[in-house]
Amino acid sequence: MTAKEAAELLEADAVQMSQIESGTVGVSAKRVRRLAANYVCTDEPLIEALVAMATDRTRGWWEDYRDVLPQAFLDGAEAEHHAAYLREVVIHYVPGLLQTADYARSVFGYTNPGLSEEEVALRAEHRMQRRAVIERDNPTPYETVVHEFGLRVHVSDRQASLTQLRFILDKIEARQVTVRVIPVEREHFAGAGASMLYLGGPVPQLDSALRDAPTGARYIDEQPRLEQLRTLFRRVQSASLDPTASRDFIHRVAKEL
Repeated sequence: MTAKEAAELLEADAVQMSQIESGTVGVSAKRVRRLAANYVCTDEPLIEALVAMATDRTRGWWEDYRDVLPQAFLDGAEAEHHAAYLREVVIHYVPGLLQTADYARSVFGYTNPGLSEEEVALRAEHRMQRRAVIERDNPTPYETVVHEFGLRVHVSDRQASLTQLRFILDKIEARQVTVRVIPVEREHFAGAGASMLYLGGPVPQLDSALRDAPTGARYIDEQPRLEQLRTLFRRVQSASLDPTASRDFIHRVAKEL
């Protein structure tokens, strides 16, 4: 169906239809249902999930950073906020949702040497705000697999590393997160390439993922690619220690500092 044909079904013009498709303007529940009917979509859970997304006018905390941080920061925080569950694989660093402020500032400052102190501080502050998804009254289920290297690398000094590990242990003890560790000596682990964050949608068709790339994070929502990432997560998960053994492993790393 062409944009013109879809616009006629909505009693709109081509410009309005283009704006709806590009996400620059909102769309009503009535129009979502009309489009679904005309596109011969009969999946009611999917339609209702789309209606809920289209009519949500909540102003999230990330909007405070509009025009001061890149749009990708806002998009990522909003996606996490609405996710039904989160699954993450991180090799080189502590996962962002589990970073302390000192750790985050060190990472941003080192990997982005052109940033001013104010810009580094803003990015770290935004990262701390992201933790709301695992700290709110009804936290989003979050499971992460992190490599031993990511736990041992000192992005700052020894005390900052120790504080970081203790923070992770506190989150584990509070049952706010599930953390699995892959030890360096683990056999049959070929890595996961880049870090991956899998965001479960209200229905499987609305799942998405974020992968690190040289030019920045890349969103993925194509079903064949998502199935590959689900398989990859299961493989990485199977190579990791169970949650209890992982907690004990982190304790040992902390004691060695």
